[in-house]
Amino acid sequence: MSEILFEVSPEMEGERIDKCISSYLNSLSRSYIQKIIKDGNVSVNGIVVKANYKVKSEDCIRFIVPESVEPDIPAQDIPLDILYEDKDLLIINKPKNMVVHPAPGHYEGTLVNAVMYHCKNELSGINGVMRPGIVHRIDKDTTGSLIICKNDETHNAIAALLKTHDITRKYRAIVFGNVKEEEGTISAPIGRHATDRKKMAITEKGKHAVTHYRVLERFNGYTYVECQLETGRTHQIRVHMASIGHPLLGDSVYTGQKAPFKLEGQVLHAMTIGFVHPSLNKYMEFEAPLPEYFTKLLEVLRIK
Repeated sequence: MSEILFEVSPEMEGERIDKCISSYLNSLSRSYIQKIIKDGNVSVNGIVVKANYKVKSEDCIRFIVPESVEPDIPAQDIPLDILYEDKDLLIINKPKNMVVHPAPGHYEGTLVNAVMYHCKNELSGINGVMRPGIVHRIDKDTTGSLIICKNDETHNAIAALLKTHDITRKYRAIVFGNVKEEEGTISAPIGRHATDRKKMAITEKGKHAVTHYRVLERFNGYTYVECQLETGRTHQIRVHMASIGHPLLGDSVYTGQKAPFKLEGQVLHAMTIGFVHPSLNKYMEFEAPLPEYFTKLLEVLRIK
């Protein structure tokens, strides 16, 4: 295990300790930090504290990070569409119907199972045993580009870029209706739905979320758009586009209707991802080609 010591800065005075640590170690999720606190691995001025402890200026925080342990999930020889790979990371073009990381009751067939086999022991361990290498994610039914980190240094660097919105993320989607404006920006906070915990919603108590969109092509009753994320909230594009009256085609969760064209989930593809490579120190951009189902759907809509 490793030990981190730091002193609370004056501007953090009065904040909860989990939030304070999160701002200092921005590569770790708040839930992971809270678990470490709950396990008694965080002390202030030599005294173990709980997650609701309010820090004071110049408090000395001792934070113990447990060693990464071998995931109790199998490495599986599942084919990967690799767009790029080096010693620090790889860019994957995730297929439809593939879950990114294991969860209770779903320990096999995920992207993590596949990258564990491909990378062997070369994966970051920061996000815990269930998410080795995973620094961000996309939904099961969303296809496209995803960064996998092979070591903790790269994971920390990519997480920092995500936090400061310095990663280019452009998606392609087909939405219901005729989007009148050629381009626009949706800025509305997103949080968990008040009554349906499986859904997200626009809510005053939600997190700041911004999506930029532009029209690529118009069809009879549908519009092909590009959406660029400024932030990266759960279901962000799906919630934002639905909020302006143009939910994603195939998205039964946010349309409340059965998907036409025999679709399986929302028509959404993470096409472009770009960032300054942490060790090469140069901007790199990768593009995942549209999946076959998406291109065929475009052909159908063009003659509809």
